[in-house]
Amino acid sequence: MATGMVAGMVVVGAGQGGLQVAESLRAEGYDGPITLIGEEPFVPYHRPPLSKAMLAGTMEEAQLAIRGADVFERQRIDLLTGVRVVAIDRPARRVRLEDGRSLDYRGLALATGSRLRPLPVAGGDQDGVLGLRSLDDARRIRAALDGAARVVVIGGGYIGLEVAAAARKRGLEVSVLEAADRLLARSATPFLAAFYADLHRSQGVVVELGAKLAGLDGQGGRVTGVRTADGRSRPADLVVVGIGVVPNTALAEGCGLPCEHGVLVDDCARTGDPAIVAVGDCTARRVGDAGALLRLESVQNAVEQGKSAAAALLGRDRPFTAAPWFWSDQYDVKLQIVGLSAGHDRMVLRGSPADRRFSAFYFREGALVAIDSVNRPADHMVGRKLLDRKAALTPEQAADEGFPLASLAR
Repeated sequence: MATGMVAGMVVVGAGQGGLQVAESLRAEGYDGPITLIGEEPFVPYHRPPLSKAMLAGTMEEAQLAIRGADVFERQRIDLLTGVRVVAIDRPARRVRLEDGRSLDYRGLALATGSRLRPLPVAGGDQDGVLGLRSLDDARRIRAALDGAARVVVIGGGYIGLEVAAAARKRGLEVSVLEAADRLLARSATPFLAAFYADLHRSQGVVVELGAKLAGLDGQGGRVTGVRTADGRSRPADLVVVGIGVVPNTALAEGCGLPCEHGVLVDDCARTGDPAIVAVGDCTARRVGDAGALLRLESVQNAVEQGKSAAAALLGRDRPFTAAPWFWSDQYDVKLQIVGLSAGHDRMVLRGSPADRRFSAFYFREGALVAIDSVNRPADHMVGRKLLDRKAALTPEQAADEGFPLASLAR
């Protein structure tokens, strides 16, 4: 940093979480310098539409930007794009950039996100094998879909299923290969997973469960098919890999911050260093009496942690304890999830899965812990209030279409 300059707030990562930290610092009354640093050459943009509206062709790139360029000037946020931070010197309170520059900081926020988990079989580096994490990834997949006839999606998580839906809506042959015995094994209940398997099969997608990969075939450096351990090969013009992500913790680990499946933070987004906070996909926090590690990959988590992180950098407590929520769009089905269904011991339904319009309410020891709503947005909105207020909804009330849920949310 040049002599005479005041050390300000530095935010590493210009995604949803990083932008939220910067804007919340201004909203909290901080008037000093803010530098927002992003590796990608773009202004901060919305990521969820990449696998949804953008691949479906209902949204263009110009609509992805979270803020116009003028907003950064107006809020006096110095946005550096196409720049990578390579090291953090905690004793000196300084970050070093790949181009040799250094920036001193008063407070530092890490919003480094995550990266695609690599495919652990031979052939994954061929042309026509793509993953989806960034705008550039979405551009490549969208262009590849234009010239493809047969698409194989490896991984039956939300991203893989959203890509499969977009490809099938284009009329392409689509197969989804999932190694587990059901779809959405990490993130949904068996009931919801079965619903999505039926949904995709009804649209003509081949869904194969328990599919163990052996390798990817190719010719002239381009993928031609996917082989499984049972000896079969599925022809493919395009292979989309969606087997999860890995949190980007190298910067935090390199400067000695505690990390375990992510940068460890508390409910106020503080790390083990009082001058450093962390937000979004790169973080993990301990929850509950048992201190189980929770790592959430969602817009809501990035936004709420961003608000908490800004407050923490200014010496204020703003714990983020709201029920997590998430959504997915596939075909004409909009799924909205609130809460964490893991460990539930009872499920009751409102509506009809056959009509693709229902909500599944999950209970543990009589207490509501999560709701999955399919094409029932009102249930989702009231469900967020019910969970945040720990409302005493009973399974019998949840199953009764005539019971007014909103009466407990007031």
